[in-house]
Amino acid sequence: MNHTVMGIDIGSTKICTVIAEVRDEVPHIIGTGVARSQGLKKGVITNIELASKAIKSSINDARRVAGTTISKAIVSLSGAYTKSLNSTGIVNIPNNEISIKEINRVMQTALYNANILNEYDVLHVLPYNFKVDEQDFIDDPMGMNGSRLEASVHIVTAQKSSLNNLKKSIKAAGVEIENVVLSAYASSIAVLNSDERELGVVCIDMGGSTCDLMVHAGNSMRYNDYLGVGSNHITNDLSMALHTPLGAAEKVKVEYGSLLKSSDSSGDLIELPVIGDENQTHQVSLEIVHNVIYARAEETLMILAKSLEKSMLKDNIGAGVVLTGGMTKIEGIRELASAIFDNLPCRIAKPVDIDGLFEDTKDQSYSCSVGLILYGSGLYTDYEIDSEKNIRFNKNRTSDEEIRPLEGVQIPSENIGLRKESELKNDLSSIADINKDRKKVSEFSKFKNWLGKLF
Repeated sequence: MNHTVMGIDIGSTKICTVIAEVRDEVPHIIGTGVARSQGLKKGVITNIELASKAIKSSINDARRVAGTTISKAIVSLSGAYTKSLNSTGIVNIPNNEISIKEINRVMQTALYNANILNEYDVLHVLPYNFKVDEQDFIDDPMGMNGSRLEASVHIVTAQKSSLNNLKKSIKAAGVEIENVVLSAYASSIAVLNSDERELGVVCIDMGGSTCDLMVHAGNSMRYNDYLGVGSNHITNDLSMALHTPLGAAEKVKVEYGSLLKSSDSSGDLIELPVIGDENQTHQVSLEIVHNVIYARAEETLMILAKSLEKSMLKDNIGAGVVLTGGMTKIEGIRELASAIFDNLPCRIAKPVDIDGLFEDTKDQSYSCSVGLILYGSGLYTDYEIDSEKNIRFNKNRTSDEEIRPLEGVQIPSENIGLRKESELKNDLSSIADINKDRKKVSEFSKFKNWLGKLF
């Protein structure tokens, strides 16, 4: 089935909109638009009017290139105001064969068992381990026989206030939200390969004002964290240390930014304008520039390494660390990261090359944007309950059965979005008809038995 997907990456530095046509679950980029972020601070909406103007500008540019008027979008959300927790669910299998219904039931049970705060909404419910009867570490329970199914899930929740502000900004830009996706999750979809997912990997998206970390181990995301530091902080540090305007500091970072110290250039001097008087200049040593950039990058990576230690999943990391995002353009950051993460193998990752992807959107700063398109194309975890409370699954490997909410367990209404009210009424009327038929069969059986006794 062919359809059009629009992804909007709302970053702290830029807002990027990508539109793609999906043909047979393969995306083809047909339009992109980029606007400078406004009304945002560290990935969080601080001014709805300014944010909606920037979002609208990005959307209009992408629509103009694509020649389409698509009005629904998959939107990224920073990890700034998210909280995550793990939960488990157990269900019995009445027919001894596991279908998508049983997988949905066990995920909904795990969600029901989780202690989610009232001021938070569910973004993702991602199962990372299944257990059938006594058999653990099941990759995919679909079609297996058993009497009991257990699932361990990772639940990502977002603060309702920040989520509502994001939705208001998107709506003011003239677009409806189809789904909200955690930015770290979207980036990981775009940059991780199957071997890394299988062996366990840390994916870190280092942006302008934020760093999002996620650990993929087992079948899905196991842990995610957020740090409100990015490449813009290096620019601010350079501006203060060199006593130069932010614009000049940004140029210095881009042109001379390196974590690999060179003895040949350590004594070189560069001329920079002075803050408050653009006509006045002063000379600064490149050694100072190197030391400022190195200090901030080292501190950032050390905090992220501590976050990985806190996850208690370091022993599950077999494929090392994957770095993406605009901050990874700094020369030498891979070597520094490998040293700080206890010599784990590290690589700088660009998003997977999609047909039609424009040349300027192929670098690592567009990983989240590409990930949103891939998410909309069906390339997500095998099973997931998304931000709209619907179950997503790989339809190529599972039968397209009707998904129903849990039976016999009362789940708060905000945790279920699988069935419409009209559909539920139809189900109730169908059940009533079935009961009537059963009653007729029962009465006929009694009459048949009475005749048998007579003759």
